[in-house]
Amino acid sequence: MQNYSEMVEKLKKMAYAYYVLDDPIATDEEYDKLYHQIKEFESQNPHLIDPSSPTQRVGDTPLDEFEKNEHLQRMWSLDDVFNSEELQEWVNRIHKVYPYATFVCSPKFDGASLNLCYENGLLQTATTRGDGLRGELVTQNAKTIHSIPLQIPYQQKIEIRGEVVITKANFEKINAERLESGENLFANPRNAAAGSLRQLDSKIASKRKLNFIPWGFGYNPSTLQSFYQLLGEIFSYGFFTPPFLKHCKSIEEIESAYQEILSCRDSYPMMLDGMVIIVDEISIQKQLGFTIKSPRFSCAYKFPAIEKSSKILKVSLQVGRSGVITPVAELEPVEIEGAMIGRATLHNFSEIERKDIRIGDEVIIIRSGDVIPKIIKPLTSLRNGSEKPIAKPTHCPICQSELLIEEKFIKCQNLSCEARVKESLAHFVSKKALNIDGLGEKIVFQLFDEGLISSIKDFYSLQKEDLLRLEGWKEKKAQNTLEGIEKTKGVELWRFINALGIEHIGEGASKKLQSVFGLEVFKKRYEDFITIDGFGEEMAKSLDEFISVNSQEIATLLSIISPTSPSKLLSSTSPFFGKSIVLTGTMSQEREIIKAHLESLGAKISSSVSKKTDFLIYGESAGSKFDKAQELGVECLSEEQYLAMAKE
Repeated sequence: MQNYSEMVEKLKKMAYAYYVLDDPIATDEEYDKLYHQIKEFESQNPHLIDPSSPTQRVGDTPLDEFEKNEHLQRMWSLDDVFNSEELQEWVNRIHKVYPYATFVCSPKFDGASLNLCYENGLLQTATTRGDGLRGELVTQNAKTIHSIPLQIPYQQKIEIRGEVVITKANFEKINAERLESGENLFANPRNAAAGSLRQLDSKIASKRKLNFIPWGFGYNPSTLQSFYQLLGEIFSYGFFTPPFLKHCKSIEEIESAYQEILSCRDSYPMMLDGMVIIVDEISIQKQLGFTIKSPRFSCAYKFPAIEKSSKILKVSLQVGRSGVITPVAELEPVEIEGAMIGRATLHNFSEIERKDIRIGDEVIIIRSGDVIPKIIKPLTSLRNGSEKPIAKPTHCPICQSELLIEEKFIKCQNLSCEARVKESLAHFVSKKALNIDGLGEKIVFQLFDEGLISSIKDFYSLQKEDLLRLEGWKEKKAQNTLEGIEKTKGVELWRFINALGIEHIGEGASKKLQSVFGLEVFKKRYEDFITIDGFGEEMAKSLDEFISVNSQEIATLLSIISPTSPSKLLSSTSPFFGKSIVLTGTMSQEREIIKAHLESLGAKISSSVSKKTDFLIYGESAGSKFDKAQELGVECLSEEQYLAMAKE
């Protein structure tokens, strides 16, 4: 028998040629024979198993549920540009400060993002994007994807990020099998890839023939200063090399790369929904930094939305947490970008009247990527006289209460309306609100339908025994949910305000209220709110009315949750209180964490240096902002100096 190590290396080469290069160097029979020889040796010598052996790709034990795992560096979302004008504006913003910046262009695959962490050359974890800070640990499933190397030559810890995709042909095959077995069909290849990646049984995931295509990095200690070169190094480790990868030096070259990918949109075996553009120079990336949700040095140049037509069969009504009634068109199903579209929002009844949309109309529908399908216009030339006007409702479709009909919106004012209550409960625990792990919309609706919750305060009375009686609940899930609810006690005040779902009061307004009033906010009235910078009459009136109507419920929740207001407790004695601060350079913590800390101390964060800037806080590779601050005589603090001052 051949040496075990040699056999493993030979099998890895066969798998790489077949799954990554799509250029087999052995027959299926030869591969299977060698695979089983290795498997037999490993079963007899478990202490000698090579962790990178292809036999280690499928786990044996299905999981009860996925664990959460934090990314070493945040996974950001990309801002979109949709046409040449928007692209020109985006490039101009960068070239205005960095005229010699160049760009790397690559296809944007429509799949599920995955973060791979390697250490000492071995794959340690694979984590879904999640909320960008942490996601679900799907390592067992990732190991079944043959285009993910179990071992790479790079020995330091590194995060390699990419998209898990499935070919259009495999998508059709999977759906055909599911149809035959009576299972629900996947809506599109992206949906199939994401669903396969989140299978609790990795043996099911292994049958789905998923592909992993790298597109970037998270934590990365490499000293290379070119993103293009970094990608090339990653591809040399045995990953799939994506097509259409280009290093572009001008907007003309970017447009040319875009048109090349766009021309292959329909014929390419995997779903493409645009092109990713990223600044090549790592030093410029660091200086450009991030907004609250996306990098300033990268964007997604999306493909034009696809339009199709369908007939409106009827109109159904949805009731939101604020009571607003949203009309939704029920359509003859039509396929757009691999998804079967059967519903599209009509926004409001003013929109229906303005566009003269009727039941029975043939309408133009548009959908681009993840954007909710919407109706552009009716094809009035195709009307035959059988079309019917869409009547405004007079009573709530859920609770039958009489509706308030305003100029633009129609509302259910019944606070006890089941639809309003369910939507309000789901909003209360959502990511931008109390952010309770394990309590998504479906689970909240399940708890409501089972009679376990009917108001917000009921979350805090849930017992493990109640949860374990429900379908799909096990010990660990119940325990994690209850712990997540308990952790909300002492949450920052702005999250509590935002969680209440007050109309016109979102995340930004909630933070402003915390900053200005702190825990006294619920004792204030309209005349106080109208004085806040950025608050108009509508916002102030809505907030005043909500507090007046719900004062008793707010008091009960405050006594249970006891939210905190760091900005009111700390800012007045802080050296940063009321100061204008600019951040620049690479620091030991993420920029958003430092920004949030300074804001909690009463500081105002600005993106550019001027004579009004009080402090510039800098990290490594501080660039032009640092130079300008020194020219203007602005006090410059290192990260260590800022932390020391904050501590004092």
